[in-house]
Amino acid sequence: MQLVIVAVGILALLILILRIKLPAFVALLIVSAGVGLALDMQPAAVLASIRDGMASTLGFIAVVVGLGAMFGALLEFAGGVQAIANPLLGSMGPARALWALGVAGLLVGIPVFFDVGFIILVPLLQQLSERSGRSPIYFATPLLAGLLVGHAFIPPTPGPLAVAELLHADLGWVIAMGLICGTPAMIVAGPLLARRFQNVAVRRATALGDVAPPQQSSGGTISLGHALFTILLPLVLIVGNTAGQQLLPAGTVRTTLEFIGHPFVALLIALLYAYVAFGITRRVPGQRLQEIMTRSLEPAGLIVLVTGAGGVFKEILVDSGVGELMGTFFREQALPPMLLAYALAALVRIAQGSATVAMITSAGLTAPILQHLQLDEPHTALVVVAIAAGASIASHVNDSGFWLVSRCLNLTEAETLRTWTVLSTVASIVGFAAASVVAALI
Repeated sequence: MQLVIVAVGILALLILILRIKLPAFVALLIVSAGVGLALDMQPAAVLASIRDGMASTLGFIAVVVGLGAMFGALLEFAGGVQAIANPLLGSMGPARALWALGVAGLLVGIPVFFDVGFIILVPLLQQLSERSGRSPIYFATPLLAGLLVGHAFIPPTPGPLAVAELLHADLGWVIAMGLICGTPAMIVAGPLLARRFQNVAVRRATALGDVAPPQQSSGGTISLGHALFTILLPLVLIVGNTAGQQLLPAGTVRTTLEFIGHPFVALLIALLYAYVAFGITRRVPGQRLQEIMTRSLEPAGLIVLVTGAGGVFKEILVDSGVGELMGTFFREQALPPMLLAYALAALVRIAQGSATVAMITSAGLTAPILQHLQLDEPHTALVVVAIAAGASIASHVNDSGFWLVSRCLNLTEAETLRTWTVLSTVASIVGFAAASVVAALI
């Protein structure tokens, strides 16, 4: 009966979002409270779970998402996106442009929001299209695959960060597994799949979309090496912390790595470096830098609130005891937790369109189960990847990304379904398959 109540709660969540059009944050809170009361929790206990779930989640995620958003905005302002894309294309040449675009998308997607990175690089796609006589979607496919994987699979982007926090996954392992599983997904859904789209009608790509291209620094674009160093700085610090915990004995070096490799400190170091390197040394006024960083927090705020509400849902399931029941049930069914997490994320994604809501909902349901399965850190990180893969599947007409791609590449709805929707589905399936293979090997 308790599992039926949870299932009804998920259905109610989808109805509130899809039919009633409530914001996901509000819908998650309503469903969490309703499920708690239906599971015979006392009203005071439900309120306590809401408070504790929100507090425990936001204590980490609000800091990390905020720092990551400001860091990405400064990199974007300094021209980091073009700094990565243009030299890669120049060095690899037109014959290998597909691979260059895939790599560029993967690197850009880690610190920069998907839609912003795509908007900035649309003119580059048009140039390649005009020189080659091929459709812009041919060149956009690897770029979109890289952006999708970089943004969904690899922290410090908000989605995988939120899932990692809800599942208590080690961030260094999540980054490592995201790269290992995301790279083949980018290759198959990008350069390899692009060859199937050569016959799409050639139309001029536009920079029109729901997100305007951001203003960039007047001090010129930074170098490729500088951009790569800046992107990799927080990733290396975080992974270094994880490696140190595994390889080094207790002592000063390990303690130092643990401190500077914590996501709080690693992202703060990266942000301060970007502030100095892209702002102060280029004589950008402090007021302008403040505006850039403050504006970047607007989309981050919604992600933080939705993640906090997902933490509330998880807390209700744990405190009510249904989390333990779910863990026992799925352990007896021998259903792999990765498959469950992937399927939940995919179903929510297809039903309501938002990858973030799909990730948070799946993580909130999966977290109580993992508490009773006692997975090690690499396998927990792979569950995070499975959720990211599920939440990337089948972008269609209920996803804003579908319309962004359609408008910017001047595609009809049918063409967008045959290209972008197929691309996102292939990336999802290959990413999950890669995670499953890695899980079996380790």
